[in-house]
Amino acid sequence: MTRKRVKLCAWLVGAAAAMGASSASAVTLVEDADTVCKGLVGGVDAVKIDSATLQAPSQLAVAERGPTPSGRITPANPGFCKVLGHIDPVDPKAPPIKFQVNLPVEWNGRSVQYGGGGFNGVLITGLSLPPAYPFDKPSPLARGFVTYGTDSGHESRPGEPPQVFALNDEAFENFAHRAYKKVRDVAVALMQRAYGRTPEKMYFMGSSEGGREGLTMAQRYPDDFDGIFARVPVINWVGLQHAGTRSGLVTMGEGWINPAQVKLVGDAVRAACDKADGSVDALVQDPVSCKAAFKVETLRCEAGKSGDQCLTEAQIKAVNTLHATYKFPFALANGLDDYPGWGVSGEDTPAAGPTGGWVAWWLGTAPPAQPPAPNNGIAWIYGAGGIRYVFARDPNLDVTTYKPEAHKARLLEVSSLMDSTDPDLSRFRARGGRLIVLEHMADYAQNPYAGIRYFESVERLMGSATTELFARLYTAPGVDHVGSGAPANVDMLSVLVDWVENGKAPGDLEVTEQKVEGPLFAVTRALPLCRWPAWPHYKAGAVTEASSYFCAQ
Repeated sequence: MTRKRVKLCAWLVGAAAAMGASSASAVTLVEDADTVCKGLVGGVDAVKIDSATLQAPSQLAVAERGPTPSGRITPANPGFCKVLGHIDPVDPKAPPIKFQVNLPVEWNGRSVQYGGGGFNGVLITGLSLPPAYPFDKPSPLARGFVTYGTDSGHESRPGEPPQVFALNDEAFENFAHRAYKKVRDVAVALMQRAYGRTPEKMYFMGSSEGGREGLTMAQRYPDDFDGIFARVPVINWVGLQHAGTRSGLVTMGEGWINPAQVKLVGDAVRAACDKADGSVDALVQDPVSCKAAFKVETLRCEAGKSGDQCLTEAQIKAVNTLHATYKFPFALANGLDDYPGWGVSGEDTPAAGPTGGWVAWWLGTAPPAQPPAPNNGIAWIYGAGGIRYVFARDPNLDVTTYKPEAHKARLLEVSSLMDSTDPDLSRFRARGGRLIVLEHMADYAQNPYAGIRYFESVERLMGSATTELFARLYTAPGVDHVGSGAPANVDMLSVLVDWVENGKAPGDLEVTEQKVEGPLFAVTRALPLCRWPAWPHYKAGAVTEASSYFCAQ
């Protein structure tokens, strides 16, 4: 991870030429970084640099609350030039694409683009910890990387459904892929202006929607990044919105499952499968086998009875619907016509915002409403809103009456824009790109089996031996969408750099669970992070130690 660092200098030749000046090639030292930074402000065509301010080094801070465990942490950062700007739209009714680029005073010649989340609409600053990152590691910016992110071309407003922007075609296409490409190119130009040269290596790290963005870059823009980390990527976006909506519809009446019953299911899953790996550690290490072994019907209420200690027929139907494949009446992009059913484990992971299992994502604390209410499951809020604003484009639609076949042309259009399901990564591989995908097996925000299926489609098309040369899939048992419930932290940035720059292909890795208490962020337990299709198996020792397990199918 060491290389010669480049001081922030004032080689503004590219900027001067673009602004109409004849030349400007004054080389300045670190003492003039403030002047260099301020000199970046200006505009060329659609790209506008609104502000550029030299920031002093900052210290680590841990908030008492946050949207996710890692979201509570503000890492220490070095002195850097904070660049804020926007890209004007072509359609005057479309919003601009906003971006932030962070240029460290001492640069290591690399950059990291951060992906977004959900429906985006929030500026990704590039100042937080990247996906899965250990809490105690220096941030990418502190390690000398240029970091940057975007709002993907729209801004969410309080009280407004997050999908409203999709009514504008340009805004939706920016969200699909164009915003990340445009901001990547702006970031490269800023590095050229600030340091006098372009980056030697470029990386992308994203989770959820950001994971989809990473795969989209590998598929649509294979020459742009050397290494990509896609955690819990929303690969089949159209499938997810429809499957999530279906799972909500089946809980609208008597099928809704209350939090006490969710715990009942979680306990039953662990009772059926926890011991299968040889240890009793409250984790299901092999959820694939467990899905076949666990039968929700064992929790059926006796005739005429109901309550928190059993499930009714309507509730059992709801669970089986969640676990079942969603089938489209026609094929989407890349020939896919379905979305896999969810698996088991992590049902009762406690809910707090996007953290958690069924209550956070599927069920909420109240049955689904129209329009979606804040106490509904996030999957319903996303899916029902997506049906209205993205597919039917009717904000007043009764979602219970929606039929995909009535909107086939729109679904095909959206699928071609949003679904990162193209298995042909030959161009990305040919130019030396490296890809790591990480799926959390207790994820109810998106489906880990969609990612597994995608990876296997790459292997089928390109061959397992060829795929082995440039791509990895890892699966983390018991982990929810945002990294809670089981060990989930791993420094994938270092793994990617080692693979891209040193040719060191990763094998099985290790994930940790850490206390959100700085500055030490003590590790409470660890597990092997196994390459698919292997799982951790217990051999001997403390169940909190990774060395007590080995990876095997």
